[in-house]
Amino acid sequence: MSEEITVRPIGHVIGGRKEPTDDYWGGTQAIIRIDDPNFTAESVQGLDEFSHLEVVFHFHLTDKTDLHFGARAARDNPEWPKVGVFGHRNMRRTNWLGVSRCKLLKVDGLDLHVEDLDAIDGTPALDIKPWFQEMGPRGDLHQPTWVGEMLTDYFAPKQD
Repeated sequence: MSEEITVRPIGHVIGGRKEPTDDYWGGTQAIIRIDDPNFTAESVQGLDEFSHLEVVFHFHLTDKTDLHFGARAARDNPEWPKVGVFGHRNMRRTNWLGVSRCKLLKVDGLDLHVEDLDAIDGTPALDIKPWFQEMGPRGDLHQPTWVGEMLTDYFAPKQD
């Protein structure tokens, strides 16, 4: 199948982290600036009623030759099992898409002030959705132990 889909950014991340890192995203504040001229203040009307956003973004700085379609251990840690590309949430993906849930601090015109967005300064934002609690997981949740071990410090406060 050779179908292609074209997307364009609706905005960009301003501020926050300058470099991607594996951990300590907790408390990181940034702005998602909606800079596509098709959008006006009406496009964010009512958004301030929500506590959290779901943001789809493009991993724009990732080395495009660094794809791993086969199984590998997360963060190349030999103590964790090898899993396939769809068992990871990292940036090594065919379409270089990331999804993050973050806290919405305030709406200022077309600037969305957020916290705990794990995307860096300059990241193209492809879509922004309010988080609906009813759209979250239903039923019992489970995951392998290594995921909790790996993410212990992911949203811990930033280390100086």
